[in-house]
Amino acid sequence: MCYDIKASLEAQLSRARRKNDEHAVEEILEKLLPFTDLPLFHSSGFNHPDLLIYTDRSPNFPEVATWGLVPHWVKNEAAMKKQWNNTLNARGETIFEKSSFRDAAKNHRCILYVDGFFEHHHCNKSVYPFYIYRKDQQPLALAALYSEWTNPETGGILNTFSIVSTQGNSFMAKIHNNPKLEGPRMPVILPTELEEKWLNPINDALDIKAIKELIREYPDNELQAHPVAKLRGKQYAGNVETITDEVDYPIPKITG
Repeated sequence: MCYDIKASLEAQLSRARRKNDEHAVEEILEKLLPFTDLPLFHSSGFNHPDLLIYTDRSPNFPEVATWGLVPHWVKNEAAMKKQWNNTLNARGETIFEKSSFRDAAKNHRCILYVDGFFEHHHCNKSVYPFYIYRKDQQPLALAALYSEWTNPETGGILNTFSIVSTQGNSFMAKIHNNPKLEGPRMPVILPTELEEKWLNPINDALDIKAIKELIREYPDNELQAHPVAKLRGKQYAGNVETITDEVDYPIPKITG
């Protein structure tokens, strides 16, 4: 699963900066940043934060979108609020089958850039949060789906997204070990050289096959993790920069 992320402004801007288009970066900062919740040192998807996504229709200039995909067929705002807590993640194995995701999987794919994500580790009948990130400290490019929903009551348009997940690698198996859940799971992390393929249009069955081949676990040796302060309950410090600082718990060390 991937319900908790860190998304700094620099990580979110990484794709735009890669194109060396400073004018585009300035425009993003001026016109889009005020409508986001950035920076997010920690945020839960259940808070439905507004972030930047790079879509197949606008691959180099991001759009603001809310975490929690709302399919176009949702009938009203009450149904929307019930729906989007169930669509924070989309299981990659079934995105072309599930009614909530199949239209987006075929026609509306996007990339979300984050610094890292959080998962909870179960040990000695207690739960410990871990922060997971690339060893080289570069942003993670997460495969995602997006959807535009028109509120029939107000006419307003809500742009939303869901992070695609896949089977976790052996490194994630050491962390994401909740005995009550099928797992391990992890977000689909796109290697830099494969990012554009995720945004390619789908015209036939071969194109669908090419997208499905991108839905796979990320190499173990490119990730690392460390335990952090509590992300739930009274001990939670909130969206503060120190939330990803390492905390020494009385548990075995997890290494890649």
